[in-house]
Amino acid sequence: MGKNQFKKIAKRLKRMEKAMDRLAPAKATDPDFNGADAFVWRADRFVFQGVETVNRVEISLLKGIDRTRDTLVENTRRFAAGRPANNALLWGARGMGKSSLVKAAHATVAADSEKSLKLIEIHREDIDTMPDALTLLRGREEVFILFCDDLSFDHDDTSYKSLKAALDGGVEGRPDNVIFYATSNRRHLLPRDMIENERSTAIQPGEAVEEKVSLSDRFGLWLGFHKCSQDEYLSMVEGYLGYFDLKQSLEDVRAEALEWATTRGARSGRVAWQFATELAGRG
Repeated sequence: MGKNQFKKIAKRLKRMEKAMDRLAPAKATDPDFNGADAFVWRADRFVFQGVETVNRVEISLLKGIDRTRDTLVENTRRFAAGRPANNALLWGARGMGKSSLVKAAHATVAADSEKSLKLIEIHREDIDTMPDALTLLRGREEVFILFCDDLSFDHDDTSYKSLKAALDGGVEGRPDNVIFYATSNRRHLLPRDMIENERSTAIQPGEAVEEKVSLSDRFGLWLGFHKCSQDEYLSMVEGYLGYFDLKQSLEDVRAEALEWATTRGARSGRVAWQFATELAGRG
């Protein structure tokens, strides 16, 4: 083999080495939580990215979920005070304020907490990196709500096993300064047909189903959100009229508000907010 051929091979190996370095996982750095109250876990870079302005509504605007609201706020207060508290799964009807309640509860408790309470969002597709995020949070002075919105698992998705181990059951387990809140349309986080398929095909059907549904058992609090009544929906509309400082009374817009909900096929806090936004936009 000639000298020129050796040089060509050496150059190719160098390029391959650089390419492999770019593909290697990012090295974790010591996070800085002083710049914001809320963060997003960026799994591709192993960093917590600060959120300058959190997308949330005031807790007083969340109507029709009083008992659920009080339960989550109290659980969050206990956690921030260093007392025992549970992971929470907020499940049920869409548009009823599940994620809004998590963000509002954080703001309410953080405002008068002696400890620095931070909200960290972890995306559904990054759940398998949750143990890495917990490692960076473990032992810090701050306390953290780790929040996953719209959490669910589909067929052939095994990342739920990482979540089970991280929440309860792993050697390290969940750090004392971290609590996990998740929202989902599914009570058991897994589609019904997936559970039924396990029951029909497994050698030990009972054990297979238990493996799937035991994930939701990691949440000490199950907070259900159900479709609201007409009166509750109108109460939400009235609250949002005040938020936008609109001159119309509820009686002025009652018929239009009900028609708005009918055309969308649902009554919910989200629909009430969208209706009030429409009115505010008209000027």
